[in-house]
Amino acid sequence: MKSKQERKKLILELMGSEFYVPMKEKELAIMMQVRPEDRRILTEILGELIAEGKIEVSKRGKYSLYDEKRALRENTVMGTYLSTMKGFGFIEVDGREDDLFVSEADSLNAYNGDIVKALILPRKTKNGKHAEAKIIEVIERANDCIVGTYQKSNKSFGFVIPDNTRFNSDIYVRVEDSMGAMDGHKVVVKLTGYGDARKSPEGVVTEIIGHINDPGVDIMSIVKGYGLNVEFPEKVMNRVKNVADFVSEADMAGREDLREVLMVTIDGEDAKDLDDAVSLTMNGEDYELGVHIADVSNYVQENSALDREAKERGTSVYLVDRVIPMLPHRLSNGICSLNAGEDRLALSVIMTFDRNAKLKDYRIVESVINVNHRMNYTSVNRIIALEDETERALFPVDTVDMLDKMYELSRLLRDRRHKRGAIDFDFPESKVVLDTEGHPVDIVLRERNAATKLIEDFMLAANETVAAHYFWQEIPFVYRTHETPDSEKIERLAAFINNFGFHIHSTGDTIHPKEIQKLMDEIEGSDQQYMIARVTLRSMKQAKYGTECLGHFGLAAKYYCHFTSPIRRYPDLQIHRIIKDCIRNRMNDSRLAHYEEILPGVSELSSKRERRAEEAERETLKLKKVQYMENHMGEEFDGVISSITEWGMYVELQNTVEGMVRLDSLRDDHYEYDDMTYSLRGIRHGRIFRLGESVRIRVTDIDLFMRTLDFEIVG
Repeated sequence: MKSKQERKKLILELMGSEFYVPMKEKELAIMMQVRPEDRRILTEILGELIAEGKIEVSKRGKYSLYDEKRALRENTVMGTYLSTMKGFGFIEVDGREDDLFVSEADSLNAYNGDIVKALILPRKTKNGKHAEAKIIEVIERANDCIVGTYQKSNKSFGFVIPDNTRFNSDIYVRVEDSMGAMDGHKVVVKLTGYGDARKSPEGVVTEIIGHINDPGVDIMSIVKGYGLNVEFPEKVMNRVKNVADFVSEADMAGREDLREVLMVTIDGEDAKDLDDAVSLTMNGEDYELGVHIADVSNYVQENSALDREAKERGTSVYLVDRVIPMLPHRLSNGICSLNAGEDRLALSVIMTFDRNAKLKDYRIVESVINVNHRMNYTSVNRIIALEDETERALFPVDTVDMLDKMYELSRLLRDRRHKRGAIDFDFPESKVVLDTEGHPVDIVLRERNAATKLIEDFMLAANETVAAHYFWQEIPFVYRTHETPDSEKIERLAAFINNFGFHIHSTGDTIHPKEIQKLMDEIEGSDQQYMIARVTLRSMKQAKYGTECLGHFGLAAKYYCHFTSPIRRYPDLQIHRIIKDCIRNRMNDSRLAHYEEILPGVSELSSKRERRAEEAERETLKLKKVQYMENHMGEEFDGVISSITEWGMYVELQNTVEGMVRLDSLRDDHYEYDDMTYSLRGIRHGRIFRLGESVRIRVTDIDLFMRTLDFEIVG
C-alpha cells in the first residue's frame, strides 16, 4: 500500500502532466482507479494539498495545480491589516463581507492598521469561517510613533515595550537615541525601521511622558498612543485671539431675529460648550418646535488654520478625566456657546408638527438668538416627569408650560419613531469618579431620563429634516449612514434567538429595522433580554459618514445627518457651510464642484477620527475600571455573562466592569464552545453557561498593563 506522501506525489505528477485537464474528485477517482473504500482517503489528501497551497479547486469543484502567477493576477487584494495579541491577524478589504485570516508566518512585517497588499490563498481556516491570505507587501504604515515603557538592557541600548498590545514587537533603541530615559519611563518613540523575522523594529525616543507611577501619566500615555493633540498650534491660537467676544450689529445683518422667542438650553450640569437651544410654541393644535444650533461656521472660516486643525481632529474626545476639544475653549466655551442672556448667532430649524407628531412644515434660517434659561437634565426631569412642585416653582410659569408641551411632543415623536421601526438599545453607561490625583474612587451609572430623551428626540427630528431637505435639493452633502446588516449575520442571529422561542422575519438578503425593534419589544422583561440585545447589537454594522444617502437602519430613517453639534463634530460644521451657501444663494457651479471634490475625503476622515476617539475613550474608561477593581481583589460580585468565546467567557458586573472567566479556570468539567448558541457546555456533567446568564464571580487577577481582569465562577 502506498503511503500518503507517495499518493500526494502521484496526484501532483498527474495534475502537472501536459494532457491533464481540471477534473472533479469523482473523475480523479476513476482515472486513478481509486477503490470505493479508499475514496475517503482521496478526499483527505486533496484537502491537505489545498491547505499546503499546492493545488486549488474551482467554484465548480474541479482540481488543478495552484497557479501562482494567475493567483497573483486574480487573487491579490489591498486592505487594512488588523493584528492580534497572539501573532496572527486579519485583513479588512472594502466590499468584502468576511475578513481574510493571516497566520503569523504569512504576516511579513506588517503591524496593526497598516495598508497591505495580500494574496488570497487556496485554503480556509480550520473552522471554515475565513479565507486565508499571505501579505506580500506593506503599502502604507499606520504607525510611525509608538508609546510604551522604556527598559534599559545595558549601557549601549534598551527596548520600548509598546502599550498597544497589537504592536507585538519590542522596539530597539540605542542609548544615544533614548533622551536619557530610565527604566519605567513612559515614552514616545519614532520608528526608524520596522524590522523583519530576524530583527526588531528600531526607533528614537522623541518625548518622555513621565514615570509609569506618576499621576496622570497613564491617561496621557493613551492620549499620545492614539495621536491625540492636547494643545492647539500657535498659529491656531493666534487666529482665535482675534475672534470677538460679542455679537455685533454687523454680525446680525440679514438674520432672522429670534431674541424675543422663549428658549432654553438643556445639558449636563458640568457642560461648558452649549451648542443647542430649543423653543416651542403652539399654533392652534400644532407644535412649532425650534432647534437652534450655534453658528460655528461664522467663526471658523473654511481652509483657515483653525478649520484645518478642526478637520484633522474630527471630533472632541471625552476621556475619563478630561475633554480634548475639537475647537479651542475661547470659541467652544465662549462666543460659540449659547450662554443664557447673551446674543448668539445660530442656524435654526423651525418645524411644525401636528397632534400626531407628523411634520407639516419647516424652515431653515440663519438667526440671532438669546437663550432665556440654562437648564440641566436633572432639573428638567424633575419638572416634566416627576412634576416636582418645588423645582417647577424655580422657573417662570411660561417656561414650565413650554417644558410640559415639549415633553408632550417628545413622547409623540418617540412613539412615531417606534411605530416606523427605530431600534433603541438602552444599555447602561457608566462614569468613573476620580480623586484629585486621578485615582478612581467610584463607578456610577449615567441616568438616561425624560429630559435626556427629550433633547435626543428634538435633535433627531432636526437632523432628519435637514438631511431630507438637502437630499431633495440634490446638493452635495455629508450624511450619517447606518447600513442594513449583512444577511449572514442576520441568519446567525435568527438561529440563535430561535433557541429561546423568538423569531425575526427577513426577506431574501434584507431585513426591516421594524423586525429588530419587534424583537426588542418581545424580549423586554424576559430573562434573555440583556443577552439577546447584546447579540443583536453585534449583528449591526457600524454607522459612518458618507456622501450617499443610504439611510439609517437603526433609526429606520431614510434621510439622516449630523447637524446639531458643530462645536464637537466636524461633519456638522461642514454641513453648516453647505446650508449657509444655499441660504445666501452662493451655491453656484463652482461651489457645487468644490463640495463634490472635498466631501468624500471629509466623510472618510471624520469616520476614522470618530473611531479613534471612541477607542481612546473606551481605553481610558477600561483602565480606570481596572484600577478601581485593584481594591476589590478576592471579593465576590454578581454579574451577567456578556460574551462567550472559545477561550472563556466575559462577565459584566452591575457597575459595568467586565472581566474574563478563562476556560481553564472551569475545573469542574471539560467545556466546549457552541458558536451557534453562544454557550459553553460541560461534556461530562452537562452544565451550560449561556449569554445573559447571572453568575457569581470572584476577582482573581488584575493586569494593569493589559487592562484586564480575571474572574472565577463561585459555586
